[in-house]
Amino acid sequence: MKRFKYPFEGLYYITSKDYHFIAHLLTSVAVIIFGFIFKIDAVEWLFIVSAIFAVLILETLNTALEETVDLVTNEYHPLAKHAKDIAALAVLLACIYAGVVGMIVFIPKILSLFN
Repeated sequence: MKRFKYPFEGLYYITSKDYHFIAHLLTSVAVIIFGFIFKIDAVEWLFIVSAIFAVLILETLNTALEETVDLVTNEYHPLAKHAKDIAALAVLLACIYAGVVGMIVFIPKILSLFN
């Protein structure tokens, strides 16, 4: 059980500090609910779950990198800015991936409601 202590402390910290992470969690819950409503198949679930975890994992790494950079320096440095910006880009790319997956999975199901 000791092995789970630190990840749960990390979860508590990120949910109390990073509102983006909470937004990603709430969006994930909504997408999962839509998955059940639209009865997506196993392959679609795999893509949805991979997209959700890609966003959540990269958001946690982005936050960890930001915290580390802030620990090392509180002065402006272009390399610190680049590190933070690149980590934010990783999250953005994961969000784009998740959006594309969501559109591929859900748009046909939504359109079929009108046919």
